[in-house]
Amino acid sequence: MPRQRCEDRPSRWPWLPRLADQAGVALLVLLALAGILSWWISQGGLQGRLIETQRAEPLSAAFRVDINTADWPELCQLPGIGETLAQRIVQSRAARGRFLDHQDLRRVRGIGPKTLERIRPYLLPIADGNTLAGK
Repeated sequence: MPRQRCEDRPSRWPWLPRLADQAGVALLVLLALAGILSWWISQGGLQGRLIETQRAEPLSAAFRVDINTADWPELCQLPGIGETLAQRIVQSRAARGRFLDHQDLRRVRGIGPKTLERIRPYLLPIADGNTLAGK
């Protein structure tokens, strides 16, 4: 029985039949790994300066609302204020005028002392009536 030549044998990897193709892919993989390693080192990976998300300090955002200008979607973001209560606030403002202080929110059905204290940190101070534009 005659011996088969290398070119006649079926390849183990039909999608990369030639040895040169396999070597080219291996070279590209090694270059990619070297690039990743060099980036990791340049970002401080050896010194342990990379940020780990599990240890990163949480950031807080200050969210404050002006109750005399905010629409109901903004008011819905306040703790304990849902869509219905936010729409009541806007309707009360439209029917009875501006809120002169935060205590005026109590005129809205559904806002009691506990709800008012819960949302007070998120409310902007109300401007004095004498300093408003047009007065």
